[in-house]
Amino acid sequence: MEANCYIIGCRETGEAAVVDPGAEAGRILSRLEQLKLKCRCIILTHGHADHIGALAAVKEATGAAVLIHREDAGMLTSPARNLSLYVGQALQLEPADRLLEEGDEIKVGSLTLKVLHTPGHTPGGICLQLDGYLITGDTLFAGSVGRSDFPGGDHRQLIASIKKKLLVFPPETQVLPGHGPASTIGEESRDNPFLNGRLY
Repeated sequence: MEANCYIIGCRETGEAAVVDPGAEAGRILSRLEQLKLKCRCIILTHGHADHIGALAAVKEATGAAVLIHREDAGMLTSPARNLSLYVGQALQLEPADRLLEEGDEIKVGSLTLKVLHTPGHTPGGICLQLDGYLITGDTLFAGSVGRSDFPGGDHRQLIASIKKKLLVFPPETQVLPGHGPASTIGEESRDNPFLNGRLY
């Protein structure tokens, strides 16, 4: 389903986080090895199947802790809630090792990721902020926003999350979404039709 997976690595310690391992576990593990990084945690921006498909394999290979927002935690153990039941996978995974909340900090070596709770696509959707970057999962895309027609979705809440939590960052902030190409907060503030009044 062409979901983006991100590896965040600390050059000083060699520790890393993998964000949204949706598929191709072998490719993710190979990249970690190439970069000489040790995965300490797996962070999920939300609990949909296209973002957790390779979770079990990556966790088994690395022993990394799994982190997800409290409101999406039940999606890991429910094929119906994570929507895998409807795409022929029926993913029923182990519970997360750590439940996240708004404002939590995740240490990756000398790096610190800040958790922004951005519900709307799912009740427990999060974005991750690090220096000049935002990993936005399925909350904000280049030129679009996440779907809100799945169970637990809420379009008004999604738009409010983006405007209150994301558009407040400097315009040069890099947006790294769950699908599609990268963007910036400035570009999305100016050109995204869902955020500038051209679409609702």
